[in-house]
Amino acid sequence: MLILFNMIKPEYLIIAGLSIIIIISFIFNYISRKTSIPSVLLLMVLGISLQYLIPDITQNKSIFELLIIIGKMGLILIVLEAALDLKIKKDEIGLIVRAFIAALIILIVSSFAIAFILQYFLEATFFNAFVYAVPLSVMSSAIVIPSVSSLSHYKKEFMIYESAFSDILGIILFQFLLNSENYYSVSQIAFSLFSNIFITLIVAVVFGYITVWGIQKLTSHVKLFLIIAVLMLVYAIGSIFHLSSLIIILVFGIILNNSDLFFKGKLEQLIDKERIKEEYKGFYIVTLESSFLLRTVFFVMFGVTISLASLTNLKVAEISFLIIVALYLVRFIFLKIILWKKTVFPEVFTSPRGLITVLLFYSIPNDFKIENFDQGIIMYIIIATSVIMTFALIWNKRKTRKLKILLDEYNKIQKDITDIAEESFTADDSIVK
Repeated sequence: MLILFNMIKPEYLIIAGLSIIIIISFIFNYISRKTSIPSVLLLMVLGISLQYLIPDITQNKSIFELLIIIGKMGLILIVLEAALDLKIKKDEIGLIVRAFIAALIILIVSSFAIAFILQYFLEATFFNAFVYAVPLSVMSSAIVIPSVSSLSHYKKEFMIYESAFSDILGIILFQFLLNSENYYSVSQIAFSLFSNIFITLIVAVVFGYITVWGIQKLTSHVKLFLIIAVLMLVYAIGSIFHLSSLIIILVFGIILNNSDLFFKGKLEQLIDKERIKEEYKGFYIVTLESSFLLRTVFFVMFGVTISLASLTNLKVAEISFLIIVALYLVRFIFLKIILWKKTVFPEVFTSPRGLITVLLFYSIPNDFKIENFDQGIIMYIIIATSVIMTFALIWNKRKTRKLKILLDEYNKIQKDITDIAEESFTADDSIVK
């Protein structure tokens, strides 16, 4: 077999390998729909198995740089895909506000809790521990969004918004921590933070309106990838100027999908609604396919970088366990408060760590490094939270199926009772006559 591989040119092996991975990813998507096992978890397992099939693959140091680039491109498309799925209605404004509050409070409180744990066990400064805690506190929309399709409409929308907000707020908080030396007081940090979000929102709305208007003006057949290229360029430029670029992507997607809502009054004359709907359908498909491709490549590559040896370290396991307990405890408490009388299952456990955690972790500068921090902690938390989410979704799916069966039985019994009552009434009526 090895001799056969050596006879084949490397470029053909790479093409064949990528094709096989994409085909397997498609199969994983099918398995995910049937079983509620997140496809990204299966992709990570595939990546881990590649370490043993191709031992030399882990020796390539450029894989980490490529991982970050693909991850950021994938994040743009995943957030865009989520935005294109969101239909804003007046009765869902409360849901959006709750999702934002949940994402903000849970992110901050979780970061403090994890920072205390890392400071105690690793004897690091609290600030450095907090820098490490933020990536671990951010939910992964890359995992959540494709995994919650089987939930009810309210729960699905809440999870999509919360995970997207968690990504955005996590990146903003992380960037401000790294630039904290430029600020001299808490009030200055708060002012800079809110002014950043405010400026980004203005840029996002203006860009969203102009781009949606411009889409209908493009006559070329090759234009959808042009729009994606423009979005990625805007993301890169926004990031250079420390703007929260994901907000720009999110707002654009929401405006495009809700053009009837945003283009009203005099603005309604600027667009051809039917043309926008046609362009939306094509753009949605391209975004869906592209995010599927980048998500596949990223999580397989991430699986390749996972060192199973670090997972056998008892101290790493102990720290990881405490962090996971803290994450779910904080999440349970605040979801109960924010959602109040609504059930919080499986939302409590639908909070995996993934793409953003990896991207932010590899972005920590040397000045903030904790020397004795083991990367196994990151791996443990990503794998454990993904597995826990898997079991929660499977249990929820079975519970939903049982409730549906009971509801169908109840409706059948109600129908039988109604039929019997009608027959009895007809018989009594005949006797009277």
